[in-house]
Parts: sequence; C-alpha cells; structure tokens
Amino acid sequence: MKRVDVVSAMIYDVEENILMVKNVKGYWEIPGGAVEKGEHLHQAVIREVREETGYVVKVNELHSVREAFFQDKMHHALIFTFFAEIIGGEMNILDPDHDIEEVKWVSTQAAGKLNPQLFRMLKLKKQTHAFYKFEGNRTIG
Repeated sequence: MKRVDVVSAMIYDVEENILMVKNVKGYWEIPGGAVEKGEHLHQAVIREVREETGYVVKVNELHSVREAFFQDKMHHALIFTFFAEIIGGEMNILDPDHDIEEVKWVSTQAAGKLNPQLFRMLKLKKQTHAFYKFEGNRTIG
C-alpha cells in the first residue's frame, strides 16, 4: 500500500456554521486533500482550502489525526485535520482538479445530515481536544 498524507480544515464562521464542499461524486466533506511532495502540513491546508473554497486561511491548532486504509486505491492514509480561520479571499471554487462542485456554510446539525459518517468520525458534537483514531478499511464517498 502507498502511504498518503491528507489534510483537512475545520472552519467555522461567527455563527458557528461550518464550511463544507461538495465533491463531484456527490458527497459533502470539509475542505482538504493530499499533501504534495515537498509541502508541509500547514502549506497543504492553506493550498487545499484556497483551491476548494477561494478563501485564504490561517491554520490554527490540531483537531485530529486519523488513519485509514483505502482498499480501492491501495492507500494507507494519515489524515491531519486542523482548525483554521479565514483571513482573506472570497467564496469561489479554484480547484485545478475539478473535484469540487459546490461550497457552502452549514450548521453543525446540517453537516451531520450531509455526511453522517464524517460527522461521527470528526466527533463534531463532542470535540473538546485533539485525538487520534484508527479507522480501519474504508472506501471513498
């Protein structure tokens, strides 16, 4: 299996809505993606959020580290999720891979309905401190 590092960002607005993106495959998630060669984690978060949402962010503390095996792609992924805050830009999809079709702010409750599995994995209702979790074998979507 190929080892892949992935980053994502938990971004809240002043009303405690969370920023989510809709993948062209039809599922909702928080902004993020693979770390490119030579990139450190914070750089990857900044780049991915900018590409997928148009926003420029400041990366804050660690939210979680999760680990999963994606059998369909033969990837062993370490998923680093950070809290981030918007410091510039405007909502606009700039994704060079054309993987994102929609960006929107949603309530935590709506996030749980859009992607219940992600909601549970990220412990969105219970999160009070950083955590690590091995999630086993997974499929995309």
